[in-house]
Amino acid sequence: MANNFWTGVIVGWLVGLILGFLLPVVGPLVGGFVAGWMVRGGIGNGAKAGLFAGILGAIIISVLLLIGGTVLLGAFGFIAGVGTSLIIIVSAFIYQGLLSLIGGAIAGAIRR
Repeated sequence: MANNFWTGVIVGWLVGLILGFLLPVVGPLVGGFVAGWMVRGGIGNGAKAGLFAGILGAIIISVLLLIGGTVLLGAFGFIAGVGTSLIIIVSAFIYQGLLSLIGGAIAGAIRR
């Protein structure tokens, strides 16, 4: 079950990432849906997989901002990157995390 859970989270994150560039609101919903569909286990497990898929995207975006700021602007870029990363994580949690959670819960309800 654990192997299937993390596989579903990673695949859901990739689907959300790819579709997020084309369809910003639909991307996280579909990514969470795919994660919840692959995980199985009802609404709770699907919602948890969707949430983790959305949060994984937020964390990766913030790490890339932190590294990019440090490489381009040195110490000042690192400080700016930390502040920006914190804001991105909070806003992406609300946006990506909740939309992916809803998509995962829908898939869990259908697949149960």
